[in-house]
Amino acid sequence: MTFCNGFLPIVPKHPKLLILGTMPSVVSLDEQFYYAHPRNAFWPIIASLVGHELIDTDAKIAACHQLGIYLWDVLQGCQRKGSLDSAIQAPVANNFASLFQQTPQLIHVAFNGKAAEKLFQKEVLSAQALPQTLNFISLPSTSPAYAAISLEDKRLLWQEKLGHLL
Repeated sequence: MTFCNGFLPIVPKHPKLLILGTMPSVVSLDEQFYYAHPRNAFWPIIASLVGHELIDTDAKIAACHQLGIYLWDVLQGCQRKGSLDSAIQAPVANNFASLFQQTPQLIHVAFNGKAAEKLFQKEVLSAQALPQTLNFISLPSTSPAYAAISLEDKRLLWQEKLGHLL
């Protein structure tokens, strides 16, 4: 079991939406960037929202800035063997109280999968004072481990739930 440290957030100039995952996968940690697994649907979905292919890290960051997506994870760190969310132990949450204090216009919080939402409820809502005005949005996980629905269905659901915010 190793201790994993997450990434700093991608912070757009004018954030409209906070998208939260749980913790970067082993592949993402190796690549030092969000959603780096080649079968993760996150970047193809974001590409569909901006209307063009995202060929490298700079293009992905630019897409987040263009859409106003503040990208982060629920956890700052944890102990975990492998990449599965179910293997997370000793979770340490990021400081969301500070985030929302610094960006009061940011009221929409989207969870990339049920695991991120449950971790947020358990590790953040129970321990940090957050604004009562937050709007929480549940999205299907983009992880290749979540194969219950197709990439196209994931894309359509993300677009349906987020399109009016971006």
